[in-house]
Amino acid sequence: MTDDLSTLPQPRHPDPADAPPLRWGVLGPGVIAADFTDALHRHTRQRVVAAGSRSAERAAAFAAAHGVERSHGSYEALVADPDIDVVYVATPHSEHLEHALLAIAAGKHVLIEKPMAVTAEQARRIVAAAREAGVFAMEAMWTRYLPQTDIVRQLLDRGALGELRVVTADFGGRAAFDPASRLWDPALAGGALLDLGVYTVSWASFALGAPAGIVATGTLASTGVDEQAALVLSSASGAQALLSTTLLAGTPSLATICGSEARVETDSPFWGPSGIRVVRADGTLAAHWRDPYGRPHRDGMAYEAAALARYVAEGRTESPLHPLSEALDTLATIDEARRQLGATRVE
Repeated sequence: MTDDLSTLPQPRHPDPADAPPLRWGVLGPGVIAADFTDALHRHTRQRVVAAGSRSAERAAAFAAAHGVERSHGSYEALVADPDIDVVYVATPHSEHLEHALLAIAAGKHVLIEKPMAVTAEQARRIVAAAREAGVFAMEAMWTRYLPQTDIVRQLLDRGALGELRVVTADFGGRAAFDPASRLWDPALAGGALLDLGVYTVSWASFALGAPAGIVATGTLASTGVDEQAALVLSSASGAQALLSTTLLAGTPSLATICGSEARVETDSPFWGPSGIRVVRADGTLAAHWRDPYGRPHRDGMAYEAAALARYVAEGRTESPLHPLSEALDTLATIDEARRQLGATRVE
């Protein structure tokens, strides 16, 4: 190994304000849409110019609260707005297929909240429609666009960690049981894996690619959704990913990528702006990088929006850092894990 691990590479494209501006429409003005809109307006030149909801009152209230120019009382009216370049689909993931297809049919680029859909088959329909329409489509796996992730990407590209052997990630939070809520209702595609576990599976995919083998264990809620799950993913190289997710307890939200020469350990949370440590094989700390950019928590969503704007300006139709094929593979992994658990599925 020739890399000096004490000198980490610098993240590329650290400032989301550098990206060319696009005009955004928010489809589904909920909590995550509010954080997304505020992050864009604080840290980028992107502008959310319209919000759409099935409720005209809700859309208008969102627009007034978040500095959005106008609102629409239907999703159809939002995607038909000629002043919108890209639609951010922020409805519950049980609705992603319908709403992504609606925006694509209107000729809009789409950023679809994670997971892209409820199943890999649904996601394939979105991908096929976007490719046929020639519009840009991307899953909002915002972790991929964070500065810390780019540092890890460069270490992996250089082979600085040696031969990869073990990847770990956890993401859990305690959610009060409400059988009618989106987390617990199978009709709304509830469960830990689709809501939180998707981050852990995506981290494993980032490091190791699509798994060659999947073993899942866990427990189901009385509604039939997965309330807790642990996955062991194996790769063709013999490396393994050990992943856990739960709706029953808060977990550290840490992740690692361990190789024969060194390992990367994230600060918490691994899925948002935090930091990374690089530890040599002998256990000595080589470097500790802490995010210096002042875009904490969901402010980090500004990076994915800026990336999308750059890609559209370059004439791309998907993200080179998180291709549509990888989003499909992640959902296929979750499909199989949920199948093994016996979780109730919504097709």
